[in-house]
Amino acid sequence: MPREPRIDTLDSLREHLQWAIELEHATLPPYLCALYSLDPERNPEATEVIGSVFAEEMLHLALAANLLNAVGGRPRLDIPEMLPPHPRRLPHSDLELSLLPFGPKALEMFLHLERPAPPGAPPEGDGYETIGQFYAAIEQGLRHLCKQLGEQAVFRGDPTRQVSAAHFRHTAGRLTAVDGLDSALAALEEIVEQGEGTARGEVWDGDQDIFHPERDEVAHYYRFQEVELGRRYQRGDTPQSGPTGEPIRVDPAGVRPMRPNPRPAEPGSALHRAQDEFNHTYCAILHLLEQAFNGSPRLLAVATGTMYALKAQARALMGMADGEGSTAGPTFEYVTPERRRWGVGDRRRIVVLRDGPYVVYGGVPLRRKRKIVSSANDALTWRTGDAIATEDTYALCRCGHSGSKPFCDGTHAVIGFDGTESPVMRPYRELQHVHDGVGISAQRVGELCVHAAFCIGRTRPIAEMLADTGDSDVRSNVMGRIDHCPSGSYSYALERGGDTVEPDLPQAVSVLEEEDGLAGALWVTGQVPVVRADGRPLETRNRMTLCRCGHSGNKPLCDGTHREIGFREETPVRTDEESTS
Repeated sequence: MPREPRIDTLDSLREHLQWAIELEHATLPPYLCALYSLDPERNPEATEVIGSVFAEEMLHLALAANLLNAVGGRPRLDIPEMLPPHPRRLPHSDLELSLLPFGPKALEMFLHLERPAPPGAPPEGDGYETIGQFYAAIEQGLRHLCKQLGEQAVFRGDPTRQVSAAHFRHTAGRLTAVDGLDSALAALEEIVEQGEGTARGEVWDGDQDIFHPERDEVAHYYRFQEVELGRRYQRGDTPQSGPTGEPIRVDPAGVRPMRPNPRPAEPGSALHRAQDEFNHTYCAILHLLEQAFNGSPRLLAVATGTMYALKAQARALMGMADGEGSTAGPTFEYVTPERRRWGVGDRRRIVVLRDGPYVVYGGVPLRRKRKIVSSANDALTWRTGDAIATEDTYALCRCGHSGSKPFCDGTHAVIGFDGTESPVMRPYRELQHVHDGVGISAQRVGELCVHAAFCIGRTRPIAEMLADTGDSDVRSNVMGRIDHCPSGSYSYALERGGDTVEPDLPQAVSVLEEEDGLAGALWVTGQVPVVRADGRPLETRNRMTLCRCGHSGNKPLCDGTHREIGFREETPVRTDEESTS
């Protein structure tokens, strides 16, 4: 007789789907440690296996979030429960997870984690022995609730929160948008078959191998068997026969040593600072994933791109010694939002990610502005274009290479973008040069100039016109030109030392287009705060311009370099290295 479903309420279903998110995430730190310990040149096949499994666990995490969103839940990832100290238990299971370098012990743990459910194993929503049994309990609960309440009552979530295939391209698996029972069952099948093999008890997961298109893809459990036994599965092989194909070689000398389950180093030490930097990056990823699964699905690409920074940080840790003479490694500790450099809350702000994009919080409107020029290309004014549809939290390209500008698509990670910021500038008032006219005192900070050319004019620059500002028409002309300066390099007061007169600008980000289709800076107006990647805030001003070509010498601020390199939205700018390759 079939067992009565243990998941028999919507609240219980949502709780178990949150557990699914926690379960899928719990596999990520162990896989990352094993992956980062491998020298890919000496162990390419093991690197390929661990890397492909990790990418598919990320897919499973996204599928679990889609399932929870579809039934009206709210995925939570940026919480301390996601990162308890290792060794730890797989959520609601007795299986122990540790942070280990690649080797026999890590493989034993992975095989235990991914092992298929035995024939006839019952669904288990708690205290499960295999992950397949846990998902069987969720499937059983879904079918039961749809029968009892009706499919429409179960799948009541906001469809805009679904993450689709357009947002995830790192696996041959299918990222299913969940909108009903059929798509929910397809999502569950994808998760289980990629881990355990198809329901027919085969070693294959039903997908094509992305690294070897001529082969079918092997499920996670059997991929780890291939590495353990030193041979690939080939057509005709079964779980009973084991792999009989070409050999797989592992070079133990091509594995970076790492102390199992590294402990936090002494505060103030270089090792502690390196561990803290890694933990900040990892928790930023958790934050971005939570945002992606709660209404900003485009941020999934930003989160996965940010993971590239983890590799260098983890490998640097594996090259350091801890206080006990062992080789260190990442600790995967939770960093509370209050400790993070870019703060918390839903207030409007722009955060610069390290070597990554600008993340814009609080629904700041995004629009286009085009410079209007005379027949002689003299700057006249800005024309506001259509608003650009955004999510409440969105990311804007900073490297200049995104294929979906002005938004970030994660390309910065692929090209190794160096977004290192310039030293923090002194306050505007300390840097300004003041030039007095009649009834106007012009203030200028040359370091902020983006060469938008409103200060130059057709015949005379502002600096020369100040002598004639006794003429109110000339004075008005000067004021108007200064008001059009996007960076605020120029400003003015009515008298020396008086309050600065600023145009009434809304809180917004404007994507600038200059003459001849040249792509300009991101124009931030209305005193929207901007926080650097190192956590220090830029001076909040009514207007500032942020670099989006990736080449400014004054990052994150624009310095006009986009004009020198002919930056355009439709064609990514090549770096010097790319130009000579």
